[in-house]
Amino acid sequence: MIRLAAFDIAGTTVDDGGAVYDALRRCVEELGAGVADADLAQWMGTDKVTAIENLARLGGVDVDRAAALTAFARFQEILADEYRSRPPRPIPGTEELFARLRAAGVEVALTTGFDRTVVDPLLRSLGWSEREGAGVVLDAVITTDDVPAGRPAPYMIFRAMEATGVVDTAAVLAAGDTAVDVRAARNAGAVSVGVLTGQTPASTLADNGADHVLASVVEIASLPGVLD
Repeated sequence: MIRLAAFDIAGTTVDDGGAVYDALRRCVEELGAGVADADLAQWMGTDKVTAIENLARLGGVDVDRAAALTAFARFQEILADEYRSRPPRPIPGTEELFARLRAAGVEVALTTGFDRTVVDPLLRSLGWSEREGAGVVLDAVITTDDVPAGRPAPYMIFRAMEATGVVDTAAVLAAGDTAVDVRAARNAGAVSVGVLTGQTPASTLADNGADHVLASVVEIASLPGVLD
């Protein structure tokens, strides 16, 4: 039986219209680097400073840590502007899924390649909270600020387990829309679910080891051992 379901945010549980992709591409291009679609897909889902460093290098520009952090600040500015003009919204059925999971005794956590400066305002705008009685309730929210390394390392999933008191990795399901989401779940020993609500093809999710490839997180409710 699944005891913890850990979900990525943008592209998985939240439809942001591709704003993260756009912001990441733009901040790297402003460094003078070209960004290939395949490279962008490869580094989506990782922590964004690491993504910036690697995308810049792949695009022909070497940046030091200070330059990457400056570009990350620019990424945050661009993303905030995108979110103001096109407010993110929950993937249809996601909030109902969270409620069904929690009612069945499954802990619900979010894990993300964002840091708290991005995540907290986003969750407030959605009405999602770790506090009971405050809109959509989550049992844990884990960001890159909480771990020594982001995806594909499994640490955010492990941190979600620690936060929720779940000790058996076989009782954990982790879902995301990128290749590194899938790989992080595999590295954690969790059930790995890839979803098609982002911009990653089903074949890529399967090739990276997804146990299940679903149209949306809503279909997780029908997987064996989740709600039955």
